[in-house]
Amino acid sequence: MTANTTPVPQPAPTFRRFIDGDHEHRPWQEEIFNASWSHKCPTYVQGSSPCQGACPSGHDMRGWLRIVQGLDKPPNGMSWQEYAFRRMTEANPFPAVMGRVCPAPCEDACNRNEVDGHVGINSIEHFIGDWALATGIGFTKPLNESGKRVAVVGGGPAGLSAAYHLRRRGHAVTVFDDHDALGGMARFGIPGYRTPREVLDGEIDRILAMGIEVVFNTRVGRDLTIAELEKNFDAVFWGLGTHKGLGLSIPGLDATNCITGLAFLRAFNEGRLESVTGQVVVLGGGDTSLDVATVARRVGHVTQVYEKDRPEPAIFGQTAHDVATTARRKGADVILALRRTVGEFSRKVAMPEEVEEAVREGVKILEGVIPLEGLKDPENRIRGIRMCRCKMDGMKQIPIEGTEFDLPCQLLVVAVGQKGDLGDLAELDNGNALITTDRRQCVAGRKGHFAGGDIVRPHLLTSAIGHGRIAAEGIDRYLNGEEPPQRSRVDGVHFNLIDRLHGAGLAPEPIHEPIRGTWTSRSAVHNYEDRAAQEIITHEQLFLAHFSSTPRILRRQRTVEGDDVVGDFGERLYALTEPEAVSEAKRCMSCGLCLECDNCVIYCPQDAVSRVPKAERVSGRYVRTDYAKCIGCHVCCDVCPAGYIKMGLGE
Repeated sequence: MTANTTPVPQPAPTFRRFIDGDHEHRPWQEEIFNASWSHKCPTYVQGSSPCQGACPSGHDMRGWLRIVQGLDKPPNGMSWQEYAFRRMTEANPFPAVMGRVCPAPCEDACNRNEVDGHVGINSIEHFIGDWALATGIGFTKPLNESGKRVAVVGGGPAGLSAAYHLRRRGHAVTVFDDHDALGGMARFGIPGYRTPREVLDGEIDRILAMGIEVVFNTRVGRDLTIAELEKNFDAVFWGLGTHKGLGLSIPGLDATNCITGLAFLRAFNEGRLESVTGQVVVLGGGDTSLDVATVARRVGHVTQVYEKDRPEPAIFGQTAHDVATTARRKGADVILALRRTVGEFSRKVAMPEEVEEAVREGVKILEGVIPLEGLKDPENRIRGIRMCRCKMDGMKQIPIEGTEFDLPCQLLVVAVGQKGDLGDLAELDNGNALITTDRRQCVAGRKGHFAGGDIVRPHLLTSAIGHGRIAAEGIDRYLNGEEPPQRSRVDGVHFNLIDRLHGAGLAPEPIHEPIRGTWTSRSAVHNYEDRAAQEIITHEQLFLAHFSSTPRILRRQRTVEGDDVVGDFGERLYALTEPEAVSEAKRCMSCGLCLECDNCVIYCPQDAVSRVPKAERVSGRYVRTDYAKCIGCHVCCDVCPAGYIKMGLGE
């Protein structure tokens, strides 16, 4: 009798948790818990804080706030201020400037808003930035030179950020700029009472001291060709900025005294504009329009007008104002006309305190209006602007019939947007006077060329700084013969626990054979996972009841009212004191990273959670779990204020 060789049917492989017919979930408590154990145990998961997720420059705010709080101790011989400065400048080399002028999307995203109001991140950055300038702290020059040369075209925030990050990697950098000073829009667009020139110059000089060459008064495309750049350099970064203002396609705005907001601010910042004449109307809806209005109030209005004293000759570089006449100026009548309401303007565009300050200084705001026609006199000068009321449908403005009115003015400033000046670089123009790049800041169709800042997408200074950092990473990879890296969902400089362990001499031991991880193993970081590049911690994941209401410590501000603002170009914002900066930093909830509050240790009913021994402890590695004791009760997860503990192990 022969053996039966017919194969016995085997069940199909499955990874289903449930058997056939078991298609209904039981109640949550029954699903997770079974007698005294659970298939879910805690793991420590690092996510990104929402402040970092909202920051275009990629700041590790949580990381340097932990230093100010005292949770992350500096190395021996280094002050906490310098340690915080070093950490924040891993992403952004302009803390003193950005601590003053950044509209702080990080603060809008801060989870502390769900408790009592955001952490004053900007004010702490301001304090650290000023401390570094006053102390003379510089950047470290690279230890090794790569032998590669990179041309940076444009010395604004994007170009200087790229130059800084490239120099840190050991590449030789030459910056070309068509002005006689660096800074771009931070110098020629933002008035000095918001970014004091000694602060801007100090932060620029610190970058240049790393060994960066600068070529002034040189316009690429006119004085130097792209082919020459490609011949003499291994890569090119384009940070040209957008220095041409956009106009409005309505009749009558070709008048001699109708100018753009950028032209107005540049004339002021270069010292050519010292007064205005008559009533000034500013059409806009962004930060530039607000700066124009407050500058016009400061430079004042001359009552006895000679032709050379009109603002347009000064703006267009034809003459300077007569000093004696200008000295007789008084507060100009300035109207800022917005298509939105003041509330929408404050929420979506400008910082509310900036709007409030402008009104206090005498700027009149006309809301919910749009221009229809410029009214000119026989000399081709604007004498008024015809307006009407409007309502907004998303971004579309809808005129309201029958609401037309005429608004007199002797100077009309159009501050509705900006574009690049690519007249000499037509091959880079995407048709919108901008340069097209991908997310890695690579210029489309041009290998070895990268771009960033407003010439790619007009936005914030902090966005330009972030573009420079991302481009520098891509250029570094390109120069090493590699493809620029793909960008993560949360693109920034993240807190790195492994680096902290290495710095403390506590790096994981190498693995020489396959093992199963245990909490006593030294070959890995026990029950820790880093998801910072992919996940942002939301307030729903926090234990908000842990935090008591603590009012924010506000920076002091010098207020000026009415005509007292004329000729007043002093800084308005004062930095926090050291105790104030530390106290404000302690309001940070350390979202997504251990706050060292001991809640999980105190409330664990099984004593399964304990502190890591002090000799093995670093910032971000404070507690651990013994899974031989853990029953998966979820208490540690429930009481973790920072959302650092997740009940996922065993899934």
